[in-house]
Amino acid sequence: MNACESILGLSPYQGGKPIEELARELGLTKISKLASNENPLGISIKVKKAINDSLSSINRYPDGNCFELKKAIATKHNVTSEMISLGNGSNELLELIARVFVSKQTDEVIFSQYAFVVYPLVTQALGATAVVSPAKNFGHDLDSMLSMITTNTKLIFVANPNNPTGTLLTDKEVYNFLKQVPEGIPVVLDQAYFEYLNIDDSAIQWLSEFSNLIITRTFSKAYGLAGLRVGYSLCSPLIADFINRVREPFNVNFTAQVAAIAALKDDDYLSESIKVNSDGYEQLVECFKSLHLNFIPSHANFIAVEFDDAMDIYNALLKEGVIVRPVEMSGYLRISIGTFEENAHLIAALNKILC
Repeated sequence: MNACESILGLSPYQGGKPIEELARELGLTKISKLASNENPLGISIKVKKAINDSLSSINRYPDGNCFELKKAIATKHNVTSEMISLGNGSNELLELIARVFVSKQTDEVIFSQYAFVVYPLVTQALGATAVVSPAKNFGHDLDSMLSMITTNTKLIFVANPNNPTGTLLTDKEVYNFLKQVPEGIPVVLDQAYFEYLNIDDSAIQWLSEFSNLIITRTFSKAYGLAGLRVGYSLCSPLIADFINRVREPFNVNFTAQVAAIAALKDDDYLSESIKVNSDGYEQLVECFKSLHLNFIPSHANFIAVEFDDAMDIYNALLKEGVIVRPVEMSGYLRISIGTFEENAHLIAALNKILC
């Protein structure tokens, strides 16, 4: 049995090493996972109550249209429900969007070097042509991306903040970019880490001006629901309709919908998450500077750090019970920001290994 040629060349997406796997391999009891950019606080009390209350109804299929969750998101962002699509994490939405607009080998998808690994994966899986813009200071070079647009361009991905580098484009830069992209070419503005910026939400306002803009966000990061997998997109009702046509029925389960609604309303938890991340960033940066390690200043909940022998350091950290993430950048490890105690565990391990 032969698979499609584009599939044969794919390497499956590798998430951060699970805590349970490392525990089995090395018999460790103290493990700090700083690999997958998860919220280290766990779920909020309000979300936990909502989840517990939902358990009596999980014998029923969820609302396939996610009416109440769409209503909550629409209220939060002052948009209409018709502009919202829900996914099993924003990761699924990135794939669904690609499926809507990309179908042939000659179709081109533009994204930046050192951008989210899912962009090249979905492009290759669909048999389309990846057009990769060289990174500028580890981030997006929007002028370069504009110069790469051709009549074959069907989709553009822009991650802001960017993963795995943590770099950030200004609102002015993104807006000017959107002004220059032909209106027939969809632009995905992937804002999985937006909440950590703690700034005004300008991008939502652009939806009324740019019919080709698709914003994707997630509950997996600042909202702490990575294990429940809920993401959403905001775009024109026309594009949302296209996305919902290829979306699997019941792709967001009942408990996930209930938890996401509760998370949206819990401003105190979100504020605490942002503060813990900010404090943790300073804690880790102080360590990296003291060890004379180069790192990329980050606007998300992780930091990309350069090592002379990154994979050796990665494996040495595993033996110390600290899980970080090798990324598609030679010589770099991406380190998620954890609690004060988890960060201290990493710092002690790095000092032991490097000193």
